[in-house]
Amino acid sequence: MKAFRHVKSHYQFPNPLIIKKFTQFVHIGAISNHSLGEQALNPQSSDWCVRAFPKLIKLSYLLKGLDMINGRLVNVQNKCVVDDEFLMQSMRILKSTGAAFVMQKMRTCVNKPIYKETFDVNSLKKICDMLVVSAQQRKLVRLAICPQVTQHQIWTVALIEILNQLEIEMSVKDFGCLKGSNMAQQIVVNCLRFLDDVVSYDLDSTSWMRVAPKKDADSSPSAKWSDLLEMFNDLINCLKNDHEFFFYVIKLEIMKEGLSQIKDVLVDKNIGYKEALHQQSLVHKKLTKSLGHSSRCLFTLLLYYLYGSIQDIELDICWYAEDVAGNKLYLCVGKIITSDEDKMLMHIFKQLDRALGVIKFVHEMAEMKEILEIQGHLWCIGSKNRSFAYRGHNFFIHGISLE
Repeated sequence: MKAFRHVKSHYQFPNPLIIKKFTQFVHIGAISNHSLGEQALNPQSSDWCVRAFPKLIKLSYLLKGLDMINGRLVNVQNKCVVDDEFLMQSMRILKSTGAAFVMQKMRTCVNKPIYKETFDVNSLKKICDMLVVSAQQRKLVRLAICPQVTQHQIWTVALIEILNQLEIEMSVKDFGCLKGSNMAQQIVVNCLRFLDDVVSYDLDSTSWMRVAPKKDADSSPSAKWSDLLEMFNDLINCLKNDHEFFFYVIKLEIMKEGLSQIKDVLVDKNIGYKEALHQQSLVHKKLTKSLGHSSRCLFTLLLYYLYGSIQDIELDICWYAEDVAGNKLYLCVGKIITSDEDKMLMHIFKQLDRALGVIKFVHEMAEMKEILEIQGHLWCIGSKNRSFAYRGHNFFIHGISLE
């Protein structure tokens, strides 16, 4: 996976006069997160859309080609992270105001808006809430999913994926001058070395032939998963004050939940094959037993199991709608976007495809009888209404307008 490149001054900003006007808007409260944000969720007057529309146009122009990925503002064209707090705040306003505008326009055809502002799909519980899954069905979902996604190899390779991405970002960012950077880089190397030993033992096709070696005085002590947990704590302390690594701090904290459950389990290449299998089985059993519906660690493993990715899923709107005949229910998830150019559309299609895929997977595991169709929707200022099929899912693009 290609790493994002971090930039602070190479993004092509619009006319400085527009930025000045937007700064005035933010500071006087005309489109501040507090004033417009609260009104956006509950528009009080019939002319709210008329007042909000010009601001959506200006925000879309200011943020053209940008999107939020893993809590960071990214130029979709070149994958550069744009480190600018003003633009970040402007994006949040665009997302919340755009979602409110869309829901206001669609209020006659939406049966039930579930989320009317940007939210993360980060747990089985949240998806079960979206699907209105009963308590009994939620038990079925967990019983079906947990044993699959907590397999020893899935667990270890998901950890490696997080650390590999972190190591790549450290190498492309000017990280060496920051306090604690050398220590953080060394901790990542040690974490990967720890996990490489686990995986190499896991995948060794001749390991069944191996017997436990005789231990002598020079043998290194047996390692435990608690060693990796301790390294994670140290790594978090090194990175927690650098906002550009905030995504990885969160991921490390999430995976600590699983590590804390298996901290006493051995990780030792000096034990025999049967003993190693027993230790791997303990990891599987402990994770399966301890990770519940609301666990973000379990959900991270599910995403890696389904897509080989640990990236977050972020949505701006979610609602139900019935068809005219009333025999089918549609669950629709959507994104407010700043451009309908090909790269942006493909970027959003991939995001929504993962969201729809994991929702569909949970729906099937819950064995729900309702006829449910899941759709992805995108809204953009000035876009033409059209539809696409991508990997078996239907996506609809809508223009944001006053009509």
